Amino acid sequence: QVQLVESGGGSVQPGGSLRLSCAASGDIRDIQAVGWYRQAPDHPRNLVGRVANGASVYAESVKGRFTVSRDRAKNTVDLDMNNLRPTDTAVYYCMMSVMTDDTTKYKTYWGQGTQVTVSS
Repeated sequence: QVQLVESGGGSVQPGGSLRLSCAASGDIRDIQAVGWYRQAPDHPRNLVGRVANGASVYAESVKGRFTVSRDRAKNTVDLDMNNLRPTDTAVYYCMMSVMTDDTTKYKTYWGQGTQVTVSS
């Protein structure tokens, strides 16, 4: 019903920048919340940043460096990452809380994940 497709990611040196993008497609009636999570090897998937009802929340480790932005008209969400650190290395997943045309409830959907590697 709904697909989230991510783009961007790759390898970058410490201090560098990257942008991740995520686009949703399908029978979408409304998107309530959007955000990004990440998972490093042998670690659980953790919140990076999330936007819902006009409010943003970020993990402490990325505050001031990462920004989540959404385009309601295009059903997209981006993650701008600046001053990247080796500890930011992980697989990054976008998420959206979506109401489809055949329901009145929101369901969480995930992107396929994209690798970000920060290394000199």
